[in-house]
Amino acid sequence: MRTVRAMLLAPVALAMAEDAAEARAAIEAAMADSAQGWNAGDVDRFLAIYSDDPATSFTGAQGVERGKAGIRARYLVTYASQFGGGASAPPTTLSFVFEDFRMIGADHALLIARWKLSPRGAGESAQTGMTSLVFRREGGGWKIVADHSS
Repeated sequence: MRTVRAMLLAPVALAMAEDAAEARAAIEAAMADSAQGWNAGDVDRFLAIYSDDPATSFTGAQGVERGKAGIRARYLVTYASQFGGGASAPPTTLSFVFEDFRMIGADHALLIARWKLSPRGAGESAQTGMTSLVFRREGGGWKIVADHSS
């Protein structure tokens, strides 16, 4: 009986592993595009990875912000020189190193990554920290519904 059960569950386990691999690839690609938005000084491209759900949250040193519009406003104030426009290039570039990924249900995933802000100018040091991101599969792809960055 155990052999039969194992034979029946093997295709399910394989399908789940394939779904997780596809989810991870899609999420990492979306993260790369978000970083490219940051690096171009395009706040809307940077934030395109966030869900439009009003319950979407960003938690950082300043506390919790809810909703994409609130998160956007916070970034525009905190990183005014990054997203201020103008003729010069934004002052920093963003990159990620993915540390951990796991599915937390069929339509949710957790990504833990190290972020790094590297200054474009000489003489300044990079900033780095960790982020824990909960993604939800939505009609437009995988979107962040909870972001805790420090």
